[in-house]
Amino acid sequence: MVERRLHVIGSYPAATAPEAMREMLARAAPHLAYLPDGETGERRDWIVHIINGLREYPDLVVRKEGDWSDYGNQLNFAVRRGHRLSGDTLDFGHSTAHAAARPAFEELRAEHGRPDLPFQVGIPGDLDMAMFTLGPTGPFTHRRPFTEAALREIARIHAAAGDDVVFQLEVPAEQVFVAMAPGPLRTAVARWAGSGVAALARRSPAGARFGIHLCLGDLGHKALTRTGDASPAVRLANAIARSWPAGRPLEFVHAPLAAGDEPPSLDPAFYAPLAALRLPVGTRFVAGLLHEARSTEELRGVLAAIEAAVGHPVDVAASCGYGRRSVQDAQRTLDQGVALCAS
Repeated sequence: MVERRLHVIGSYPAATAPEAMREMLARAAPHLAYLPDGETGERRDWIVHIINGLREYPDLVVRKEGDWSDYGNQLNFAVRRGHRLSGDTLDFGHSTAHAAARPAFEELRAEHGRPDLPFQVGIPGDLDMAMFTLGPTGPFTHRRPFTEAALREIARIHAAAGDDVVFQLEVPAEQVFVAMAPGPLRTAVARWAGSGVAALARRSPAGARFGIHLCLGDLGHKALTRTGDASPAVRLANAIARSWPAGRPLEFVHAPLAAGDEPPSLDPAFYAPLAALRLPVGTRFVAGLLHEARSTEELRGVLAAIEAAVGHPVDVAASCGYGRRSVQDAQRTLDQGVALCAS
């Protein structure tokens, strides 16, 4: 029997990174697969703070104002006329955040007797950064600078921490593209999106450890889209796996089986497509089913349906980070994961 593990996507509603890590360990230390720093403060809303910080970037100009109150109010930029966007000067702050949290991380994992616990660093996908910064055409016209910036962050962190870090590539745009594609085109879209995700790993340092966070969005704890079953996640996960490069361990693939404030379905048919999941040997599947709107007993039934489809025990997680939840809901969801891992 494979032991289930609890995966925390990234953000946690605490005041500081040490406080977030301390609470995650206090509630779940024996079951955690990796430990993120909680992405606290301005980082709680994923990449919003990064894009807001580009207002002063000389090669960009605001194309559309937005306060990020919902998906229709996103701030977008355009490349300033006569300028060239370069990855050399884009700094997303991931390596700085890792270095700041590292001392507390090492102290806390030692305190809880988990010297085996790696630091988890979330890296937003290059396509995602291009799209959310520059709008729908961004990935097709200016993806390269965002690729270069992401690779620089990965290289810096890997040089500092080696295999004591697992990079979680976070790719909501790719998952939404697949989910929204017409049926006949879904496989082609998944192959295109999956090859792009794998390419980012291929250009990263040899030996770097990775996981994938598929996502449907969680702005304001609302999903950008919903799906009728698990098939879009299966299509994209399989496409990523087929293109994944050698020498960069793919340790897990996480799939969202809830959608923002919408809890996971109680219908086993929703999870039946997971029978077609084809991940490499050694890559763990993380079921994003934990949700504050379901009881633990309801989630046991959901987990049983998932594992019946997959054919073996799986790891558990929420559909996205806890940062957009209240403290009480985050704690409830974390405790659900502990209960499922312990059963």
